[in-house]
Amino acid sequence: MLPQEIIRKTRNKEVITKDEIEFLVKGIASGSLADIQAASFSMAVFLNGLTKEETLNLTLAMRDSGETLNFEDINAPIVDKHSTGGVGDKVSLMLAPMLASCGVYVPMIAGRGLGHTGGTLDKLDSISGYKTNVDVKTFKDTVKKVGCAIIGQTSNLAPADKKLYAIRDVCATVESIPLITASILSKKLAAGLKYLVMDIKCGNGAFMESKKRAIELAKSIVNVANGAGTKTTALLTDMNSVLGLSVGNALELKEALDYLKGKTPNKRLDVVTKELCCELLVNSNVAKNKDTALKMLNQSIEKGYAYEKFIKMSVSLGADAKVLENYEENLPNAKYVRPIYAKSEGYIKEIDTRKIGLGVIMLGGGRTSPTESINYTTGFTSFCQIGDKVDAKTPLCYIHAEDESKIKEVSKLIVEAVKTSDKKTKASSVIIDKIS
Repeated sequence: MLPQEIIRKTRNKEVITKDEIEFLVKGIASGSLADIQAASFSMAVFLNGLTKEETLNLTLAMRDSGETLNFEDINAPIVDKHSTGGVGDKVSLMLAPMLASCGVYVPMIAGRGLGHTGGTLDKLDSISGYKTNVDVKTFKDTVKKVGCAIIGQTSNLAPADKKLYAIRDVCATVESIPLITASILSKKLAAGLKYLVMDIKCGNGAFMESKKRAIELAKSIVNVANGAGTKTTALLTDMNSVLGLSVGNALELKEALDYLKGKTPNKRLDVVTKELCCELLVNSNVAKNKDTALKMLNQSIEKGYAYEKFIKMSVSLGADAKVLENYEENLPNAKYVRPIYAKSEGYIKEIDTRKIGLGVIMLGGGRTSPTESINYTTGFTSFCQIGDKVDAKTPLCYIHAEDESKIKEVSKLIVEAVKTSDKKTKASSVIIDKIS
């Protein structure tokens, strides 16, 4: 087979066969397919899409491009959650230990920042010693011992996706529904999941800006995952403003740890986290209904079980327990912290959330190339929410920067991204819809 001929067929909206898809995926995984060819294929898919059968075949080929796991020796549900990416989305950091403290096991294969959105692995990398690139044995041992583990793709798990994921990030094909479906599910199916819940972000800070596109993606993922034997549901959640109060790697980690310690959380962040947890606890029959699930989750925080799970998981993966137990003092901090004020007093009416994510990248907290190193301390805290009042004493947020010369430019971007009004605007519901 010739890769350029398969790419040509996709470019011309012709259906490619299972064998042709497997040929391309093997080439991506082995490196025999050039990066420019993988990028060309991803662009052809972005422009023309794939059929349901092609999407399933691509997902399974990427899953089978490496090792697949099973946890047959664990007599409890194996569950996970995945988000399509948002600005300020630190849900995974709380969800995994909360679920583990409720009696299910969470082998989470997470990703790095993609486009304007942050990545769970980048947040965990801000913990001194935490290893996100461990081998399969360490991963499985941690899951069995602690109940949860959050790592990146190992060289043996869905290696074709790992390569294509990095290419998509820098060639403007992130939003393709077939590629998103295959990327997410190849990792999740390789991890041996029995239950999965998807958090499909919808709004100006999401890859799927419209509800129509978000539903299309949700249905694609739910259909493929259930077809592959993993019981899956999806929640559509609002991404027209920052999720939580912080954006940026170490800053979001701190907010997540505050949450697990029982400190008063941002309401929208709390709702999204617990709704996703409830889906998995009920679907896996660990909780008989949502009310029971909520009681279990609240207890996991009130009694410190979830925080303890996070510490044990982190230590098992190389972190220093003393750093986390005194995280407020020991997490890295930016050299400069400055308030950003609105041009005029008023109520927050609208936020261009994508620009907030771009602001983090401009500060060095995100990537513009696959191998670029990032700064973990930069970002924003105390970020305003829809309906909040701002004035000369109440800022839109605080900017955290290592390079003082970037503060002015990024601050201008934030001011442009946030619109105010004389009248108070009510924030929309953070849970938009559910796809079963």
